[in-house]
Amino acid sequence: MKSLFRVFGLCLAAAALISAAPAPTPSPEGLSSQVDQVFAELARKDSPGCALAVVRDGRIVYSKGYGMASLEHSVPISPQTVFDIGSTSKQVTAAAILLLAQEGKLSLDDDVRKHIPEIPDYGTPVTLRHLLHHTAGIRDYIALLRFAGINFEDVATDADALAAIARQKSLDFRPGDEHSYSNSGYFLLSLVVKRASGKTLREFAEERIFKPLDMASTQILDDHTRIIPRRAASYGPTPSGFQVVSSNWEQTGDGAVQTAVEDLAKWDQNFYDPKVGGPGLIEQLQVTGMLNDGEKITYARGLQVDEHRGLRRVSHGGGWAGYRAEMIRFPDARFSVITLCNAAHANPTAMAMQVANLYLADRLQPAREVASPGSAPAGPAAAAVQVDGARYAGLFWNPVTDTVRRIVARDGKLFYERGPGNETELAPLGGDRFAMVGAPAKAEVLFPAASPGAAREMQVIIEGNKPSVFRVVEQVTPTEAELAAYAGRYSSEELDVTYTLAVEDGKLTLRDRRGESLRLEPAFADAFRNPNLGLLRFSRDSGKKVNGFSISVGRARNMRFTKAPSP
Repeated sequence: MKSLFRVFGLCLAAAALISAAPAPTPSPEGLSSQVDQVFAELARKDSPGCALAVVRDGRIVYSKGYGMASLEHSVPISPQTVFDIGSTSKQVTAAAILLLAQEGKLSLDDDVRKHIPEIPDYGTPVTLRHLLHHTAGIRDYIALLRFAGINFEDVATDADALAAIARQKSLDFRPGDEHSYSNSGYFLLSLVVKRASGKTLREFAEERIFKPLDMASTQILDDHTRIIPRRAASYGPTPSGFQVVSSNWEQTGDGAVQTAVEDLAKWDQNFYDPKVGGPGLIEQLQVTGMLNDGEKITYARGLQVDEHRGLRRVSHGGGWAGYRAEMIRFPDARFSVITLCNAAHANPTAMAMQVANLYLADRLQPAREVASPGSAPAGPAAAAVQVDGARYAGLFWNPVTDTVRRIVARDGKLFYERGPGNETELAPLGGDRFAMVGAPAKAEVLFPAASPGAAREMQVIIEGNKPSVFRVVEQVTPTEAELAAYAGRYSSEELDVTYTLAVEDGKLTLRDRRGESLRLEPAFADAFRNPNLGLLRFSRDSGKKVNGFSISVGRARNMRFTKAPSP
């Protein structure tokens, strides 16, 4: 599972940390020293940190703990320390489903309603295959519960999550049309395991996966009060140090595996010597998905399958509360890196890739040149381009995903802004095309020439994905009198919640069921945004009076609110 409002890109900084060219592999002693340097900032007695295992040819060749498992009790992290691995858990859920498919207890082409009839009939089947590949279109239950006012510190059960999903009257898209990561799919798969096998996912995984592989430190947490031996506490940074960050949610499937790097090395070995599931399970776990139009995606079943500098890579990261995790395998090299952390600010993906680059230096192709902040990529085309900020700057809206991005010109440079404090520099490539500086995969922004009379567009092109098309919209600044038209009480049947909107100190604010007030910033006509809420777009009746709004954020789109009549 991943926190809704944390931009779950744990790998966004990875490429900036990748070495520029292949080099001879250092001696084991030299490697250890270089690996330790990767984790140096966390290897302190006053900081949470990470555990590391480097696995080659079926054995751990280097493992170590950096930082503290408990700041309260001065307990250091070791390779035996247990962490919540968040979404890295999804491969365990996928394995459970595939084991049941092997036994004929279910089919990947089953409609989810065959096993969970509480899910509404959306007029088109949502299959288990769709859920495995994140192509179902079901809104992310984490977003649904958060919008309903349930905080991570509150207790939330399977029943709460299922009820939230069952209330949804529509999907984000037709199943199979898009790939959009959603924790709902894997949570629902955990219920499918329970109903098809008669055992909870915790019980099934313990019996069929963890015990056969002698993963004695591993379990699935479905009761927030259960004691987990040797588990690290979970921390987030503050201006003066660290604070405990916790969650009492009890859903499984999308996360909740508690484990140590040494145990995950045993799971890793099952991919080469499959004691659980046989070769068929390993093959099926790594089958990537396909969209309705025939386009292949890189997401398989609880695993991401792609390539890094000429080597096939199988991986999955995760994050929940203050825990962060990454497990990366290079099958052709029989090499893996497992990094588990209890610090919310840690980037295990970047660190794991640094370690992999050190060990695999003699097998990797030269790294592509990645621009550093303030510089453009090398090449004559880039050198010839002069950025005209006024030509590109503006506010852009994607009507499919209902997201807004701003292109900002500052100090002779362009920046791609997702929200306050979340921006990426754009380096010119020539021909109205720019590279996202420091992106882990090839990520570009293109401003195609507009047809006469047509609005400007922006295309965001990330390697392996369809271009996301944004169109320019006009920024508005409503007067206080105009803002007053939006004030009132708004209710959502899908979220079972009521929000109150009011004008406070000249700004439109939203007050949730807990009384927290969130400021809404104007975006374009009848549209406002907030970093925690996403985009709110208001609707009007035939008399031009505001009668409701829809709200979209990342993995949950177009949730409808209706305005209550004025008293």
